[in-house]
Amino acid sequence: MAEIRLLDSNTIDKIAAGEVVERPSSVVKELVENAMDAGADAITVEIRDGGCSFIRVTDNGDGIEKDQIRKAFFRHATSKISTAEDLYHIHSLGFRGEALSSIAAVSMVELITKTKDSLTGIHYRLDGGVEKEFSEIGAPEGTTMIARELFFNTPVRKKFLKTPATEGSYVSDLMEHMALSRPDVAFQFMVNGNVRFHTSGNGDLKEIIYRIYGREIAGQLLPFHAQMEGVSIDGFLGSPSVVRSNRNFEFFFVNGRYIRSPLLSKGLEAGYKAWLMQHKFPFALLHLTSDPENIDVNVHPSKMEVRFSDQPGLYAFLEEQVREAMHRREMIPDVKLDEPAAGRKKEQPAPKEQKVKEEQTKRETQKETVVPPMPPVAPRKPVPAADEGRKAGPEKEVSPNPE
Repeated sequence: MAEIRLLDSNTIDKIAAGEVVERPSSVVKELVENAMDAGADAITVEIRDGGCSFIRVTDNGDGIEKDQIRKAFFRHATSKISTAEDLYHIHSLGFRGEALSSIAAVSMVELITKTKDSLTGIHYRLDGGVEKEFSEIGAPEGTTMIARELFFNTPVRKKFLKTPATEGSYVSDLMEHMALSRPDVAFQFMVNGNVRFHTSGNGDLKEIIYRIYGREIAGQLLPFHAQMEGVSIDGFLGSPSVVRSNRNFEFFFVNGRYIRSPLLSKGLEAGYKAWLMQHKFPFALLHLTSDPENIDVNVHPSKMEVRFSDQPGLYAFLEEQVREAMHRREMIPDVKLDEPAAGRKKEQPAPKEQKVKEEQTKRETQKETVVPPMPPVAPRKPVPAADEGRKAGPEKEVSPNPE
């Protein structure tokens, strides 16, 4: 029988990191959620090499007190909850207390933080979960987290990462979701020193859609609002002309948290059923606000899935409201004609058939008026005389005096 052993803390941390930190986008997600929970209204995210070699998240939130910094990197250490009952009243994005310890276990981490009441900031550095530096430093109010060389001490995990371009695209998608989840927060996303996009943080959700997805999609959106007992839904529904071949443009947010929900997707698509072809999916962005008691967010370590207390009721409600909203929408496009200048009639262009007929008549007229040149006349042959051709005989002498 194999011997049962107790694992050391280093091995435990690396195992736990595998549940939370799957790729660079996982690190960015946890750090940005911590920044929003700290009350930040301006967040900057910078990555290099797809986030494999460098990730930096800077915010203007509350910061971390000096005596709390080391404790923040312990496993299951959090300021969001204190008892098991608090799991039913979660208002924050993070609550498990695993993010910082998991990130520090598989990367080289630097933390620079300063609270409002502190004169100086703190610089804290760890390599693979081992403390290397703890010192005071001049810093602005807020927190900056830097993660370098992800999976440097777990080469097996590192070799399963994709190319920097692919990993960078995952981070880019995540940042778009974060910006859409909180229109009141100003986001800036930088890739290899270049600004990929930024938002103003003025709370206008449609402006963010315009900045990320462009004018064509932003101009084909229908404002949506629905409310039932305990749940309020706000957002935008796309026109049936804005369809995709996958569900990548179906966005759902519950209490400010981006989630993936087969239940909400199927309810949305059932409401669109009469307007979409088979295997086509709509563009929709919906924010659900609900009492935390009616939602279970402690389903998966990544917190990307939730359970609702009344799932069949929510499905039926969403399907009905989406179908009614699409029925009320006028599908005929609104075409605006330019007004002619004041006091002057605007010349109307001739129809296509009239133009063709005028050109044909013009060509026929030209053919009739142009006289073709006369062909050259051959020279006429002289007409032969009446007695020409007869044989001339000898002339007879006529006597003047015949006998």
